[in-house]
Amino acid sequence: RAFTVWLKRVFLPGRMPKTSFDEIHDLQEVHSMLSERVKDWTKDWKQQGIEEGKQIGIREGRQEGRLEGRQEGRLEGEAEFFLKLLERKFGPADEITRARIRSVDSRTLLHWGERILTAQTIEEVFAD
Repeated sequence: RAFTVWLKRVFLPGRMPKTSFDEIHDLQEVHSMLSERVKDWTKDWKQQGIEEGKQIGIREGRQEGRLEGRQEGRLEGEAEFFLKLLERKFGPADEITRARIRSVDSRTLLHWGERILTAQTIEEVFAD
């Protein structure tokens, strides 16, 4: 009897705070109650895990999205700046040149940007 009272008043409420244990009076009732509810608890815990996982995924996705957005924005800005320098020195760039500039990484833009300073022709800027 004392063990049942301890389960009912101390152990079970600490583990399952939203559950009523008023109908439990002996160990057989504890056993029956646990047998009935263990499946529900498993479902609840699984659902909680899924929800927590979703929230973590959303948070991480947002962080990655912001980081990628900043990187893409920086690269677009570098490409635009390079294009302005190129056009300032050699005149308007054709669409193929513009597409080429938009398709390369930051390191390549920097390399080409350094070449603008000494190149006599636009071809020299892009020479491999």
